[in-house]
Amino acid sequence: MATVTINYDGRNVLIKSILRSAILAGATQVATKNMSPLDKALEEVRSGKVTTIFTSNHGKKRER
Repeated sequence: MATVTINYDGRNVLIKSILRSAILAGATQVATKNMSPLDKALEEVRSGKVTTIFTSNHGKKRER
């Protein structure tokens, strides 16, 4: 038996459909990472998906 860790965008409908199909085919789902919207946003900043952060300082932006 093998353990596979998959990182994917939870908004990607195709990947979610593929994973559902794998589970229906007999794969077992071990653990899911339930992240709050803030945690997801911070993870996107850390991974480099977000390069500009808008603050509440009257629309000024800060480059990361």
